[in-house]
Amino acid sequence: MTKLYIGPVLSYRGGAECGEWKVSALIAVSNSAQFPVMRVDGKATRAPKILLEHGGKAYLRYDLSTCQQAEERKVEYCLDGIDEVWHFTVPAIGQAPRMIYVSCNGFSDANGIRKLIKGENAVWEDILCNHDKSVRPPGYQIDKEQLWHETRTHEQGLQRFHLMVMGGDQIYFDPIWEDIKLLKKWIGLPRREQLKYKVSASLEKAIEDYYINFYLSRWLPRNHAPWGSANKTLDSAHGMARIPTVMMWDDHDIFDGWGSHSAEMQRSPVFQRMFYHARRAFWVFQMQQAADQLPELTLRTDINMRIDDPIFEPIKWSQILKSDPLALPLFDDQPGFSFAHNVGPISLLVADLRTERSHEQIMGPSTWRAMQRWLCDGVPTCETERHLLFVSSVPVMHPKLSLAELLMENLGYDHVLDSSADDLKDHWTNDDHEGERKRLIETLFRTAEDHHLRVTVLSGDVHVAAWGVVYRTDSDYANCSTQIQQLTSSAVVHPSLVSVMERLFCQVLNSLAKKKQKLDVNLEAEMMLFPSSNRYVMPARNWLALELDEGSRGGNKLWASWRCETKDDFTNHLLAIEPLRRS
Repeated sequence: MTKLYIGPVLSYRGGAECGEWKVSALIAVSNSAQFPVMRVDGKATRAPKILLEHGGKAYLRYDLSTCQQAEERKVEYCLDGIDEVWHFTVPAIGQAPRMIYVSCNGFSDANGIRKLIKGENAVWEDILCNHDKSVRPPGYQIDKEQLWHETRTHEQGLQRFHLMVMGGDQIYFDPIWEDIKLLKKWIGLPRREQLKYKVSASLEKAIEDYYINFYLSRWLPRNHAPWGSANKTLDSAHGMARIPTVMMWDDHDIFDGWGSHSAEMQRSPVFQRMFYHARRAFWVFQMQQAADQLPELTLRTDINMRIDDPIFEPIKWSQILKSDPLALPLFDDQPGFSFAHNVGPISLLVADLRTERSHEQIMGPSTWRAMQRWLCDGVPTCETERHLLFVSSVPVMHPKLSLAELLMENLGYDHVLDSSADDLKDHWTNDDHEGERKRLIETLFRTAEDHHLRVTVLSGDVHVAAWGVVYRTDSDYANCSTQIQQLTSSAVVHPSLVSVMERLFCQVLNSLAKKKQKLDVNLEAEMMLFPSSNRYVMPARNWLALELDEGSRGGNKLWASWRCETKDDFTNHLLAIEPLRRS
């Protein structure tokens, strides 16, 4: 029998523009045994690519790619030596993928599990029962909204979703400060000693091991029933094995608040070595690229500039990854990991908001240029009513906490275990990021106008579900070319705002959300009442479905459907986003 230490984790690699559905699968096995054979629809795949060898384990990537056909279909795959058969569903040529969006797949505090109204995996159980009829427990009952999808997918022998966008915090590395004794000791040092503390060889090894092994313990936990077991543990491991993922990191994939601490703390040896190993682990586990292909980041020396904002040398990703047929389509000439896919009438732009982040910067100049280049040249210009989905790990539109920002500035907190200040600094709405937020919004509006498409922002991070909109005040409000919607879905595992203090904070958020934000003379942002609700932010764990009404008389209307956890069940909250119609 083959023993899996992690996986399979499916990853979507692109190719839909050419009628190919490129999918890879990551697993970890012992590196002392023969690597298992993976089969797709009964045929053996090519030998796997070794992404990393560490601690007696080999981390392998298999190629599960298949051709798209005139009709969508379900693909079967399995591993020799594992008594389990998995499936994923491939859309037809030109079809818009049915997608799910999730974020915050873990706990920032181990005590958080006590705040849950249901079990840790309750939201994942709901996702999987909506996605794949075969995993539903006996006696499972569907509601009226789920019934809508039975005839469209499940009764056709298909699964509901083609892609799963995971918008940040796929794993929470916050326990590292307690679990590594030398880091726990570092926490107690005076600040001046923290800033110059040298990372010893033993601490370096401990950090490297932690960032790798923690993925194993969280993405295929010990309490997960063995693959092939009759009693399935419906958790994120099952989800990632059944829906090809599109992932981007946020702060907890490094540690809480990365990029929003002071400049001198960000440059400290401890922070830098932790970021180095977090980046490498993210590259292997979430981007499924070989560790030896990852170039180091190099600060630019050809410009005389304040050191507060890290300006790195851009990377020519197409050259580094040119020999890899499953390479992600990373933008050239950026130091980070931003990339994009075009799938049928959907364009999906996934932005890296962490690599270059500082107190006053979210993305560096070269990343902005690379992203704007793709928005100009990479988005197809066609007759189809098109939607662009911009994935931003933190919300672009959110209630503005100006008073709290002022208090934090005056108090000057900068402690790695106090997340209050860096959480505020993380937001696009923070005063220090307002200029960059305007640049983003203007860029997206220009793209909508130039390519005649509808732009929607997908975000997470804030542990609530919410709906926001930014619009031009110098144009007709009803004209959807002058609106950008934002859909926030968070969290899939992390508790929402449930404690007494958090509930009070939620009341403050709802009160602040009533106030429009004036961004410029012709730009305003506004939080909308959450669909089927009397509040602006919904304090509940949730997930979001995104499905296009292709071929209907209403055009390619994007249906956004949140499923929010309650004490007894899940509630449905639907929103329809009209396409930009051609005159």
